[in-house]
Amino acid sequence: MQTLYRGGRIFDGAALHVDHALLTEGDRIVRLAPAAEFDGFAGRVVDTAGGTVLPGLIDCHVHLCYGAEGNPAAVIDTLSDAKLALKVLDNARITLEAGVTAVRDCGGRNHVELAARDEINRRRFPGPTVRAAGRMICMTGGHGNRWGRVADGEAEVIKAVREQIHAGADLIKIMATGGVMTPGVDPEDAHYTEGELRAGVSEAKRFRRKSASHAQGTAGILNATRAGVDSIEHGIFLTEAAAEEMRQRGTYLVPTLAAVMNILTNADKGIPAWAVEKSRRVAERHRDSIKLFHRLGGRIAMGTDAGTPFNAHGANALELAYMVEVGMSPIDALIAATANAADLVGLDDHGRLAEGAIADLLVVDGDPTRDIAAAADRARHRRVVKNGAVVVDRPAPADAAAAAL
Repeated sequence: MQTLYRGGRIFDGAALHVDHALLTEGDRIVRLAPAAEFDGFAGRVVDTAGGTVLPGLIDCHVHLCYGAEGNPAAVIDTLSDAKLALKVLDNARITLEAGVTAVRDCGGRNHVELAARDEINRRRFPGPTVRAAGRMICMTGGHGNRWGRVADGEAEVIKAVREQIHAGADLIKIMATGGVMTPGVDPEDAHYTEGELRAGVSEAKRFRRKSASHAQGTAGILNATRAGVDSIEHGIFLTEAAAEEMRQRGTYLVPTLAAVMNILTNADKGIPAWAVEKSRRVAERHRDSIKLFHRLGGRIAMGTDAGTPFNAHGANALELAYMVEVGMSPIDALIAATANAADLVGLDDHGRLAEGAIADLLVVDGDPTRDIAAAADRARHRRVVKNGAVVVDRPAPADAAAAAL
């Protein structure tokens, strides 16, 4: 059955259209064209007056196994794989209901998230389209070693990559530096050498897999960038030289501003003291690095690190507001969460409203290209559509017609 969205604005993943309408049929977009072209349409019509239709949001960095507790790792250690699988499915459902129609899971436990991914992608359970990395690859004692695949030296890193591919990973996640949420490591320290990272990234590419690198310190960012990684996750201690090298190579930055912000906002709620201390040390530098990279014209894709302390699944869209707060325009933030994110994740038929694309839609009150809260605030989401099926449907506000003027 065909459905026509008309009456409001349309953001297609790159630009805003007025006096246009969007036609879907089944799980695909059929047409985006001037509204007059659809005069006399006799099918189902969704009135979007006072609102905007945009592609479903894409979060390029989540951890569906984590539950945003003060100490997620301690909680996960109490769960069997069966209970953890149920938790993953629940987190995925919550994420979808919040307008995020695709995610990239950047590391779980025992490949539980891979099995959940398969069932979600087969549409047996509600959730966003999932791409998953499997086990994070880290050095002995490195960030993520609690459940990651520990590997030292180029040969062992290659073996670890092969193991993730054999398990069914969509991408490879390699830890280039220390991090905030592992005790006893410094976010500024480079962990893997450039050679080790290059070996892992090259092996991933040989099997047509993209790669993401947790990289917070400057030296580790440069090692990962020069190794050819597709995205730098976090990028806290970027220098202008490092940012420029990323820009020239076309390396994406996934900021995850929500991660540190939520730790600091909830510092007295059971978060380990060492994590709070490190967050306080890196917070301002993190924001400055994202500003710098955006000013230089680097490619940014939205990611939240959802699942880390008080960084809730379902609150993913708030990252849009955080990106605008550090200097991105609302349109640039929206592009980061739609077209750019789809490009990074490798979902060519997502993230854009174009003929033949998957009908993953978010309808919001107002114009998010002017007021990012229209998309960032979940209370302003009217409708979420996944594969052409309505997931969430709320009535438009009574003053919607006036807002359209």
